[in-house]
Amino acid sequence: MTPPVVLTIAGSDSGGGAGIQADLKTFAALGTYGVCVLTAITAQNTLGVTAIHSVPTEIVAAQLDAVLADFQVAAVKVGMVGDPAIAAVIADRAAELPNLVVDPVLVATSGSLLSGVASVVPLLPYPRVLTPNRHEAGALLEGRVETAEEMAEAAAALVGRGPEAVVVTGSELAVDILHTGGRTSTLRGEPVPTVNNHGSGCTFSSAIAARLALGDDIAEAVAFAKSYVARALAGGRDWKLGAGPGPLHHFA
Repeated sequence: MTPPVVLTIAGSDSGGGAGIQADLKTFAALGTYGVCVLTAITAQNTLGVTAIHSVPTEIVAAQLDAVLADFQVAAVKVGMVGDPAIAAVIADRAAELPNLVVDPVLVATSGSLLSGVASVVPLLPYPRVLTPNRHEAGALLEGRVETAEEMAEAAAALVGRGPEAVVVTGSELAVDILHTGGRTSTLRGEPVPTVNNHGSGCTFSSAIAARLALGDDIAEAVAFAKSYVARALAGGRDWKLGAGPGPLHHFA
């Protein structure tokens, strides 16, 4: 059977643990076919990001047009945008991007700044699902988001900016908050003791996109993505790849 096509629009991680590389691994692991549009090239490893080169806007647009002209895309994940002009290219084509999942990547796991809020705000009216972690939610709302109660308030506030659903992830807390259809749900899991969490946010959002492409509704896709990330974290927790936070085991 022909697999559904899932598109990732994101930056490249030369260390292979996050960004486009994590997205494509996730798509493959979940039985979908991944295609990609590169927004930026990062010089990156487990210790941090040492350089970022944004792909020219016209090349981003050309990649996107080439993919959409030839593939029947079933879902789209947007990660690192890096440049408001690139966000405008994506927003202009939003009507052609089904099951759009936007991960507002602002800071890498290592703490390195990857994008500014101005590169995310133009996309807020369009996602089916928006997946900020609590720090990114705080940045988008110009405040602090720390507790589960604040995460719930942030999710509801961000839905008011346009997305059909918002999942504010709690990272090491293993508590995520989903707000959609006027309802707030708390998703609890068991924290996985590991330093190898590089790319966990990218993996979560790309897993949601893959499951939406496979026919899940939003709640099902989010619950599946949460359990998938937990398995991937557990699968790679004993890996020794690099001197800093290592990657997940996407095929665990």
